[in-house]
Amino acid sequence: MPVIAIDGPAASGKGTLARRIAAELNYAWLDTGLIYRAAGMIAADTGSDPGEPVAAAEAARMLAHRIAEHGPSAMDDPRLRGDDAADAASKLSVVPAARAALLELQRAFARNPSSHGRPAAGAVLDGRDIGTVICPDADVKLYVIAAVEERARRRVKELQGRGQAAIYDAVLEDLKQRDARDSQRAVAPLKPADDAFLLDTSALDADQALAAALSIINGKLAT
Repeated sequence: MPVIAIDGPAASGKGTLARRIAAELNYAWLDTGLIYRAAGMIAADTGSDPGEPVAAAEAARMLAHRIAEHGPSAMDDPRLRGDDAADAASKLSVVPAARAALLELQRAFARNPSSHGRPAAGAVLDGRDIGTVICPDADVKLYVIAAVEERARRRVKELQGRGQAAIYDAVLEDLKQRDARDSQRAVAPLKPADDAFLLDTSALDADQALAAALSIINGKLAT
């Protein structure tokens, strides 16, 4: 069954795009970043540094066990959409042992996608290394980008929409640090797959980005 891999930096719009593509095509969607956020918060909740190798690996194994027992509901935590979870995920994701513990979770979903407990016709996964590491044989690979200033503007708007205080300069600096950390890590660095389609959403709204992505996907799947 078709697998669509969507990668890109934080606040590029890939998560919203992936969710809408999955709904449009009746595919199952997996936000792989949420997996790392959940593992990172497990480490943080125990008072550990999510970037410390032993703590990160143990947190990843604990999450894998919880998901095996309880399914996706193991990640039903509103904190996972916040900046603390995003920062913890970025730190944990540089630890090879933690990534290895979560790797099979993602690949199993791609092999047997399900939505609301029912088998789906295909899978959409979004993250940082879906097209390069998790699903290198994905049928379609998109790499979503946007200027970091635009990404910061979107992030501030998102946070303020949740009633959270957000300062543009601080958000911008945080995104720059995350970009550097994600792109420079030794294992599965953030980068486009060689055969990925580059989609720049800097000047696109959500509907325009969806239309552009579906055009690419439908054209690729038709060949």
